[in-house]
Amino acid sequence: MKKTAFLFSLLTFIVLTNYAQTMETGLYHVTLQLEKTTLPFLLDLQKENNQYIGYFVNGEERLKTDVVQVQGDTLKIPFQLFDCELIVAQKTGQGFWVRYGLATPYQLPLQIHKLPTATAYRFAEQPSPKVDFSGKWEVDFLDANGNSTEKAVGVFQQTTAGKASGTFLTTTGDYRFLAGEVVDNQLLLSCFDGSHAWVFKATQQGDLINGEFFAGKTGYQQWRAKRNAAFELPSAESLTFLKEGYDKLTFQFINTKGEKVSLDDARYKNKVVVVQLLGSWCPNCMDETAFLSPFYNKYRQKGFEVIGLAYERSPVFEEAKVRVEKMIQRFGIQYEVLIAGTNDKAKAAATLPALNKVLAFPTTIFIDKKGKVRKIHTGFSGAGTGKYYTEFVESFEVFIDKLLKE
Repeated sequence: MKKTAFLFSLLTFIVLTNYAQTMETGLYHVTLQLEKTTLPFLLDLQKENNQYIGYFVNGEERLKTDVVQVQGDTLKIPFQLFDCELIVAQKTGQGFWVRYGLATPYQLPLQIHKLPTATAYRFAEQPSPKVDFSGKWEVDFLDANGNSTEKAVGVFQQTTAGKASGTFLTTTGDYRFLAGEVVDNQLLLSCFDGSHAWVFKATQQGDLINGEFFAGKTGYQQWRAKRNAAFELPSAESLTFLKEGYDKLTFQFINTKGEKVSLDDARYKNKVVVVQLLGSWCPNCMDETAFLSPFYNKYRQKGFEVIGLAYERSPVFEEAKVRVEKMIQRFGIQYEVLIAGTNDKAKAAATLPALNKVLAFPTTIFIDKKGKVRKIHTGFSGAGTGKYYTEFVESFEVFIDKLLKE
């Protein structure tokens, strides 16, 4: 769709739905129409400080949107961090999820309706489970020929009433908070966070699962799994490393004020430093930032520093700056975040020639007081992974304490 036609269709939608100016707060069920399936998710609309705010609800996660705009009968629910918004007509409950900031912006239709008090479901209001998906699974994501393209750990929880939740862990990150139900022998999970629109469907036969994965507008992939409580992915600390002959990391990038910042600056001398490779477009990176920002505030007086290296979608500094500043504001980041390049992994690796490669955003590099790289952690296991997140947080704190004492 050409940009002019795209914007015209949105403008027409807004103008033709210009009716009332009130909206009811509470929990809403939203059905998003992907190309090959529908994606249900929950949206909680609340009023805070005389402004309407939305929360994307995925299991235990409540992801806050920006301030909801009411234009006549039309609601515009923006999530500027991920450059998207929901546009909904109150009178009909019909609308769009709009993705901006892409090479080809697009919109997908949606339908929204208010849920009764204390009722929350995604796929089935009264699920009828006949099997139990709870546990740990060894997962293979498949190509069109049925060959494994990526290994993952699947962890699922299920209640006797058929409510289900879980996620997938991979070497580059996790699939965040997935939620849904089990109907008969079928697992139905989804996640919508403004950037990701994911649906997982799977059937179980004994200790085997055959599944489908739908992502965004057109993405589709099959997967299979088997119960395997002992299965583990390669260590996240073995995938990214320094090339032979290097023991330190060197770089100089500019912050959002245009100031040059380097690891050689006085601020970082004789300090334990964590270098965070991230992007404001990356939900896994935001999960890590939600952990790192308060951790930094707690430890900074002990001689601990963090530097964020932002690899943004736009190569234009002013455009990247806007996204990074929104991220800094949302998470209350007190450490430096530098504009380092674009989110192309090969180009990102070229900006840090000491690294063998950049495999994932985020990647976390631990540097001791002497400036030597002591450990590199690829990816991040966020709060949606349960015990894996808890273990990461514990090991992170233990390792930082160890470096601080040296």
